[in-house]
Amino acid sequence: MSPKKKKKLTFFQKIQRFWRETIGELRKVTWPTSEEAWKMTKLVMLVMALMAMILGLLDFLFSQLITLLVAL
Repeated sequence: MSPKKKKKLTFFQKIQRFWRETIGELRKVTWPTSEEAWKMTKLVMLVMALMAMILGLLDFLFSQLITLLVAL
């Protein structure tokens, strides 16, 4: 038996296959409800605010430390 030969696809056939497979995968996705999306959005905003405060504090402390070291 001879091995199966793969048919060489044209550029447009590749795009068509990619699009068809993408749509098929998107149909399998479980999308969040509106309420779940808002809860996750609020959580992300809270984490971003906390991280901004932590990084801002660390930046301030390190800049003060550098200023202290340079002044000596």
